[in-house]
Amino acid sequence: MDPSLTVTDVRRDPDRLLSRAGVRGDPNRDQHFLIDDRVLDRIAAYGGEAIEAGDTVLEIGAGTGALTDRLLHLADHVVAVELDELLADFLEREFADDIDAGHLQMICGDAITVDLPSFDAVVANLPYGPASEIIFRLLPAGVPMVVMVQCEFAERLGAAPGTSEYGRLTVTAWWYASVELLEVIPPTAFEPPPPVESAVVRLSPTDQPTSVDPTHFQAVVRGIFTQRRKTLRNAIRNTTHISHIEDASSLIEELDEDLLRRRPDSITPEEYVEIAELASRYT
Repeated sequence: MDPSLTVTDVRRDPDRLLSRAGVRGDPNRDQHFLIDDRVLDRIAAYGGEAIEAGDTVLEIGAGTGALTDRLLHLADHVVAVELDELLADFLEREFADDIDAGHLQMICGDAITVDLPSFDAVVANLPYGPASEIIFRLLPAGVPMVVMVQCEFAERLGAAPGTSEYGRLTVTAWWYASVELLEVIPPTAFEPPPPVESAVVRLSPTDQPTSVDPTHFQAVVRGIFTQRRKTLRNAIRNTTHISHIEDASSLIEELDEDLLRRRPDSITPEEYVEIAELASRYT
C-alpha cells in the first residue's frame, strides 16, 4: 500500500458500478445503494483514520463495490461480505485483479451467521434491518468501527441517560465502545432513496469493566429495561426470571433509596455496572 495514496486518487464511479452490475435497489429487500461520491469518500476517510499498515478491514454489505473500491486504496487487505448471490458474483468479476492479488476476500453469506476471518477494523454501509444484530456480533472483537446505519438507530446507540432514545441498546453498546455520530446522510444519497435519514457512526473500543461478568451484566440490564416505565425497585422485583437474581429483596436493601426511585432510562451505564456488581451476590 502506498502511504501517499488518498481515497480520491483512484475510485470507481458508483453509478457506473450500479449499471455494470445490472441491478436496481429493492426497498422490500432493504437494498438502497449509496451512490453519492462525496459521502463514500468521507466514510472511507473516517475509516482510514483507524487503519494501519497491514490491517485487514471488514466490510459488511458490499453491494456493487463503491465503498469496497475506496477501502482497497486505504487498506492492505479487505474482506467484503455480501448476502446477495448476484451481487457477490458481480463483485468477484469486478474486483478479480484484487482478489487474485490477495488484497480482497469475498464472502457470500449472512453477516450474522457466516464465519468471519480475523479483522482489525470495520467500515461498512450496513443494511437497516439486521444492523443491530451485526453490530453486536462485531463489537466483542474490540476493533474500531465506522458504520452507516439508520439515523434513529444511531441516535439510540449514543443516547444520553434521561432521553427518550436511551435504553438497553445504549447501555449494551457502552459496554464495548464509545459512540460518536459523525454525520447525518439524506435519503438522496441513495438509489433508491430510503424513507428515512441515515447516519455515519464511529464506535471506538473502550476498556470493559472487570468487576462484573459481561453475561451477568447484560442479563441485569435486559431485565431492568423490560420495565422501563417502572421504578428501579419494581423493575428488579418483577424481572428476576430474566436477570437471574435469586434474592431481589436483599439486593434492594443494599441499593440507595434515591436510585431505587428512579426509572431505568435515567440510570447511567456506570450505575448499571454498580447494580450488576451488587446483584452478582444474589444470583
